Amino acid sequence: MLNDKSVLITGGTGSFGKAFVRTVLDRYPDIRRLVIFSRDELKQFEMSQTFSEQEYPALRYFIGDVRDEARLRRALEGIDIVVHAAALKQVPAAEYNPFECIKTNVLGAQNLIEAALDSGVQNLVALSTDKAAAPINLYGATKLCSDKLFVAANNIRGDRELKFSVVRYGNVMGSRGSVIPFFLERRASGTLPITDPTMTRFNISLQEGVDMVLWSIANAWGGEILVPKIPSYRITDVATAIAPDAQQAIIGIRPGEKIHEEMITDSDSFNTVDLGNYYAILPVSGQYSTEDYCSKTGAVPVPKGFAYQSGTNPDFLSVAQLRELIETHVVGKKID
Repeated sequence: MLNDKSVLITGGTGSFGKAFVRTVLDRYPDIRRLVIFSRDELKQFEMSQTFSEQEYPALRYFIGDVRDEARLRRALEGIDIVVHAAALKQVPAAEYNPFECIKTNVLGAQNLIEAALDSGVQNLVALSTDKAAAPINLYGATKLCSDKLFVAANNIRGDRELKFSVVRYGNVMGSRGSVIPFFLERRASGTLPITDPTMTRFNISLQEGVDMVLWSIANAWGGEILVPKIPSYRITDVATAIAPDAQQAIIGIRPGEKIHEEMITDSDSFNTVDLGNYYAILPVSGQYSTEDYCSKTGAVPVPKGFAYQSGTNPDFLSVAQLRELIETHVVGKKID
């Protein structure tokens, strides 16, 4: 699929970017070019110690910011496929610095769309978040706006062989800033802070996120918001899995935080279909009909009023399953 193709990933030095690069280099040895586009030269230097251009001649490290449209246009020259992972995503920082978040997550998205339309890009997949569904914080609101921009970009592509799609998934296990590394760091103290004992979250591994993006590159029609079927966990079970003897101190939820996360709201149910391993929220702008999409993909419309929420998800991880996943995907060894 990616052999003999040129691929660029924005935010390429982040947790997802590293996992994506590792997977692509492993599965597609004949990829023509793989460009890591990011604004932090130190992270690029550190990443190049693992993935060097000498060992992997297809690799390129390109310093740039999605806020800079001219730099994006330069970076997209000769690129076939774009994966958009760049974002400001820390909820408290976004609340304190709202327009900085808007500049990157919204204006940066539009810059990328404009640059892609004026280049030879054929396929663009943008990463979203569960916080974009019925958002209550600025980060979620900017990602919802970004999702809308990428979906609507299909309306202005004209006769270009270019499609825009979105992948929306939940919390990535062990990613920077997530609760699992925080609990691992605090476990020696004997006390783990719990925002609310009823809180739940979706869970996905980095590799599952990468695999879903690759599936989207191969199968998306353009205009979909694709959502994986993934398990949920209770925040108290995560604490127990990491430090079963630690005290769980209830501290209350933070501003802009939900008790349960949603990825599909009941309002989305009217244009959502079940693809088997994934759901797809289809565009409402008439790019194609739900009937045509279902007949050609085997998808089935979900019931009216369907919602996909972490608290009502039928699939929950047990404490034992969480402990095994944390040992496998985060720590890399048995937790003492």
